[in-house]
Amino acid sequence: MRYLFDVFSLDTDRRELRCKDGLLPIEPKAFDLLVYLIANRERVVSKDDLVAAIWGGRIVSETALTTCINAVRRAVGDSGKAQQRIRTLPRKGVRFVGDVRQDDDAGRAGAGVGESAADAARPALALPDKPSIAVLPFLNLSGDPGQEYFTDGVTEDIITELSRFHSLFVIARNSSFSYKGKSPDVRQVGRDLGVRYVLDGSIRKSSNRIRVTAQLIDTLTGNHIRAERYDRVLEDIFAVQEEVTRAIVGAIAPEIESSEQSKAVRRRPGNLTAYEIALRSRAHALEGYDKGDRALIDRSIQEAKEALAIDPGCVPALLELARAHANALVLEWAADREQARREATWAIGRAIELDDANAFGYALRGYLVLQSFEKDRYPAALADERRAHGMNPNDPIVLRFLAMLEAATGEPGRAIEHLHQALRLSPRQSRSYEIYQVLAHASFFARKYEEGIAWALRALHDMPSFPIAHVNLVTCLVGAGEIDRAKAAFAVGQELAPALFKSRLGGVSVAARPEDRRRTHVFLRIAAGLEDPGAADALR
Repeated sequence: MRYLFDVFSLDTDRRELRCKDGLLPIEPKAFDLLVYLIANRERVVSKDDLVAAIWGGRIVSETALTTCINAVRRAVGDSGKAQQRIRTLPRKGVRFVGDVRQDDDAGRAGAGVGESAADAARPALALPDKPSIAVLPFLNLSGDPGQEYFTDGVTEDIITELSRFHSLFVIARNSSFSYKGKSPDVRQVGRDLGVRYVLDGSIRKSSNRIRVTAQLIDTLTGNHIRAERYDRVLEDIFAVQEEVTRAIVGAIAPEIESSEQSKAVRRRPGNLTAYEIALRSRAHALEGYDKGDRALIDRSIQEAKEALAIDPGCVPALLELARAHANALVLEWAADREQARREATWAIGRAIELDDANAFGYALRGYLVLQSFEKDRYPAALADERRAHGMNPNDPIVLRFLAMLEAATGEPGRAIEHLHQALRLSPRQSRSYEIYQVLAHASFFARKYEEGIAWALRALHDMPSFPIAHVNLVTCLVGAGEIDRAKAAFAVGQELAPALFKSRLGGVSVAARPEDRRRTHVFLRIAAGLEDPGAADALR
């Protein structure tokens, strides 16, 4: 579709705004807003209409909305009442009032096979300002119409469980099931529903076994991002339905997050939205934590603040600001620990105020308390973690944060169970080393030193520069009586993260129980050569 008005041409397929002088710069959100206003030019568009269509219903501040509208006005050359194409009606909304002609041939050139003229001419819905996905009805390949209920049940459960992730925009069941019995082009589905990703699949039953396949597809390119197959013995049909649903969701949600982060990092800085800058902040916070790189953590904090300057109500940016500060606290990089803790606490509180159904907000609040070593607040932090788990039991990050609190507060057995569940949900996620590291941490508290060594080595195999994994490797090696290896591991870790090892050697620990703190402290001193190895005998 191409809209023509005055000297301007707006091409929705190419996402270009042109005038007689050539291509005009316009930010992605402003482009989407302009398209929406022109497509709905016969009526006054309210703020709620704009938020639903352009921001996917997410809470948006008046400042961010006004900034976006002003960006559209600048792009189309509005200059006061003498030449006003976008008119504001106080307390009602805005309306595009310019004369518009539609060039339908432009839309037909990109139409997919089998599209009707009406489909081709319909303006594509703007993508929400966060990863968006539609789950199409899975196909029943069993040859038994009686299995249709099971197939539909799996699809509905996947939609429900994905909806627990507030980082995702998930199309509701009724819209997804409008494609039941059809074989749509996923690119057209993306345009019809305004989503970046589509999940589809099939279920085949044979005797007492079922096979479920699922594919995650990018609707802009038609490329498959990930495909999985699940074979199960069909005994308790409802248990199988739940297990398959959790397995698919556990694999898909991290894949989408990883894909979105990669896109944001590659994107040109000049046209980034607040959400995209928040994604960059997340990528740098995680990379800095993994690699022990203080500059990346500092960059993450700065990027989160840049995103909030654009949109003070951007929940992802608030959460990333808190995460980056928490990582700086645990690695002993905060120049002013109290200031960092206060700013992170404020950011999480504001994020929860804006979106109190976001499980990650509560999980992150508990994690911040742990990394701030506020042991008097551990009970409240553990309650936050359990609340987050109740809200989204399929999120591996929520499970990992919960396990960290459980291990620190004297429940390492439960922590290990939750960590294995996280691995089961997402066995091939790119950041499994984070779970391995916490398994080493929990194994130390459970006095399962050999297991802890194995988990720490797995974490370091995948991410050799991971500072916390080096600490856990050292303590588990001393626990297992391998003092020479512990001393060598201590030297490597100390060189990598001197501030972290200095604080831990000084007695700083996340452990709530005095006996766990003492054991950690003595074992590190032994590895540093500051205490006789025999001191470990009574503590093992």
